[in-house]
Formats: sequence, structure tokens, C-alpha cells
Amino acid sequence: MTRRSAFYSFVVLLAFALAGVLPVSLVGQGTIAIVGATIIDGNGGPPLVNGTIVLTGNRISTVGPAGNVDVPNGTQVIDGTGKFVTPGFIDSNVHLSLYGAGETIVRYESRNADLTLESAQLELKHGFTTVRDSYGSLLPLIEVRDAIKRGEVVGPRMLVAGNIVGWGGPYSITFSLVRETGLTLFQEQFNDFITQGSGEEWMHMEPEDLRVAVNAYLDKGPDFIKFGGTSHFSNPIMIGFSPRAQEVMVEETHKRGLVAETHSTSPEGLRISVESGIDLIQHPEVLPSVISDALAEEIERRGTICAMLSNTITGEPWAEHLKEQADREENEDEQAEDVTEERIKTSAELRAEARQRGEGIEIRRKNAEKLIKSGCVTTIGTDNYLGSAPEFRRNPKKALNQSFGTGSVLATEGLVELGMTPMEAIVAVTKNGAMACLMLDELGTLENGKLADVLILGADPLADIRNIRVLDTVILDGKIVDLDALPNQRIFSSPADTLEHPGHEELQRH
Repeated sequence: MTRRSAFYSFVVLLAFALAGVLPVSLVGQGTIAIVGATIIDGNGGPPLVNGTIVLTGNRISTVGPAGNVDVPNGTQVIDGTGKFVTPGFIDSNVHLSLYGAGETIVRYESRNADLTLESAQLELKHGFTTVRDSYGSLLPLIEVRDAIKRGEVVGPRMLVAGNIVGWGGPYSITFSLVRETGLTLFQEQFNDFITQGSGEEWMHMEPEDLRVAVNAYLDKGPDFIKFGGTSHFSNPIMIGFSPRAQEVMVEETHKRGLVAETHSTSPEGLRISVESGIDLIQHPEVLPSVISDALAEEIERRGTICAMLSNTITGEPWAEHLKEQADREENEDEQAEDVTEERIKTSAELRAEARQRGEGIEIRRKNAEKLIKSGCVTTIGTDNYLGSAPEFRRNPKKALNQSFGTGSVLATEGLVELGMTPMEAIVAVTKNGAMACLMLDELGTLENGKLADVLILGADPLADIRNIRVLDTVILDGKIVDLDALPNQRIFSSPADTLEHPGHEELQRH
């Protein structure tokens, strides 16, 4: 173990001890039965009305019609009358840890693990029993992931990637358009802390050298690999790795039985990544143009999972765009006048005008709708993130659509706005999410023998997907979660950061 790794292990355990963060947030032992509920099993078929599900230990032992299921003596029985049961939800792309630049990193570096746990617990509080962290600080992420596994702290099941391999840290060209010259020692060290040897130097390697580097990184303990198939930012969008290099990264990851995924945000860059055999695309809708039929069909044909940023192109963000568009058109009509002669605008001016018109969000929304309509395997990947510490913000964090837990709920609701049925949206964040984790044999559907991750809702999500907000009970690994106790320690979050229930105030959890 390195000195820095040992330091983070110490910080994590000390912080958990000081906060009193013990598994008391999980209650209920032995057998639990939810009797008389409507069971939505995650497979997409008709729900089972008046069903019963029995959980023995951390596994589902029986699912069936209430009249056909024997409930053992001594079972903790939950009356499911008028309730709706689903598998635990999964978010396939969150950023739980500190990783950005600026004052927040300097002040809170030693509390990275505390913040990671707070973020994870907020996801669990909203019914997300499994999360995939696709970019962040690998060492604190692993420490919190493993502490949750050991039962030392309460949190959702975590799968972590660490760095987006091939990119530098937060103070780099590839991640944030920051040149390496002139960095402080702290900034250089934090870059190395994030990359853990998987930074921009990978782009210089020939395939066989890259093969060695991939395995060295996987030895550090990430659960999957995410590589930069293109650069982070647009205009221009640079292709990050050659087809041969991408094939090597995917091949070596698959040899370990792990998922390989990409950030590729140009059509050609995305095509190269898809053809390399990746399992999952993060935000496949984020392209500078409408995705071609051929590329959408290839993604669907291969079964490549599409983790969409639906929380950023639906709901309030989309409503704001439409309002701004209407206001802009009204102003343009008022200001219209004859222009005798006008010079030809530069390409930079045209791009600026396109940004001002909100062309980006419109393209992303069209792409998401097209991929869904094409039948691509879709789940959510919210990019929920910490951002700046509250004391460093001039204004409160603008919206809940990328806050932990709330962003995941809004992304699920957004899938319906993009063309899915409520049932399809539930499958997307359960069964398809489990596929993204490579854990469908254990998670994602309510079937005998699978892990007992279960949600009880107080209103019908098939009638209105927003009823996933009416969350009565979360059961994780066979134990009832004390939702009121989460997060155990508030650092960046606020109790005010909550979503209102959709007209079901009388059903709110007491």
C-alpha cells in the first residue's frame, strides 16, 4: 500500500468513526415479506397485482401471487396493500468524489472520502441501491466502496473506474484545457493522484505498451475501465486513441471479466469506439450533429449500452431552453430592420450564435430520442457531481438535475419525456442498469435467488413515472434502510435539496 493510499484508508476509517457512521442505518434481519403489493419485477412484463415477495437474508427467496406464497413463521411482514414494489434503481454514471480544480480541492482534499460517502448515501436515499462512478479519485472511491462492502458504513453498492484513462487530471489539456506549464506542485501532484499512472502518456503508447499499462492500472482495483475515445471538450473534438489502441484496451479489460466503456463525442470517434467492442457508451447523445442512421443501427445491433444524460435535456433544462428560445424569437421580431449590406460572418461567430440558440441541447435531445426509438439498450448516466463547496459559490447550485439522488430521479423521469413508457424507464434503471454493471445474474430484476435490493413505492409509477418520488421503503441487500438517517454527515448537501411529490402530498413518507 502506498503512503497516500494508507493515508486515505486512515482518513476514511477515522471520519466514519467520528461521524458515528455505523451500520445502524440498516435494520431488519432474517426474513422479510412484502405482502399484497403490485410487483413490477424489472423484466418489462405486466405487473403482478396482489403479489408477495419474500426476502431471506440478502436474497430473494420467493416471488408470486399472495395466495400462493407461504410466509414463514417469525417473518417481518410489511403490508404492501396499495403499494408498488420494484427492484432497486441503478445510476450508471455518477461522480461521487472530489476531482475538479480550484479552492474546493485545496480545502477539502483531506475530506475526499467523507464527501464521497455523503454523495453515495444521497443516491441511496432516493432509491438508487447501486451506482457506477465513472470518473473521480480512485483511492477514496475504493476505500468507501470497500467499507460499504464490509458493512462498516451504509451506502449503495459502488462500482468505480477512477480516471478516464488517457486523460490527464483536472489541471490538464485533455480534461480542462489547462496547460501543464506554470502549475503549482499541488496541482501537479493532484493530477497524478487522479490519473494513477493512466494519464495523457497513454496516448503516446503503441498497442503492446498500452496493453501493459492497462493491466497495471487494473491491478489497482477499479471495477471497470472508461477511456477517452475523444477529447473532453468540443470544437475541435480530437480522437484520443487509434482503432488498434482502443481494441487493446477493450481486449485487456474483457480478459478480466470487466466492462469497457468510452467517452467519445464525435461521430467518427464514437464509431471507432463502438467497433472496438466496448460494452457501454457514456452520453452517446452528446455529439455535434444528429447521429446517422447507420451509427445508431450499429449501436443497436451490437447491443452496446447507452447511458444517457437524460436529466440535462428534459424537465426543467428543456423547459428553460424553450422559454429562452421563445424570448429570443420575440426580441428578434421586435428588433428586425432592413439591413442593406452585411459582411459574411466568421465561422466562430456562427458557432457562437448556434450556442446562443441552444443548438447543442436540441441536437442532444434528438439523438437521445433517435437512439431510444432505434431500440438501443438504454439506461441513465447522470454525471451527478459535487461541484464547488457551498462557501465558494456565488449562487446556490442552480438545479437539482445533477445533484446526487435528485438528478438520478429526474433522469429516470426524463426517459419518459424522450419517448419511453414508464415501464420501459423502470427497466432502463433496473435490468439495463444491472447489465451495465455486468451483474444481471445478481441484480436488476425481482427473481428467486437474486440479491434483495427492493423499493416500495407509495404510488403507481406506471400511471405516472414521477411517482418514483413517493418512496416508502428501501431494502438493500435484504435490510431496510433508515432513510431519515441519510446522509449520516452533511458537508455539501442541504435538507432543502429535495424533489416535490407530483400531487401526492398525502402519500409523503412521515
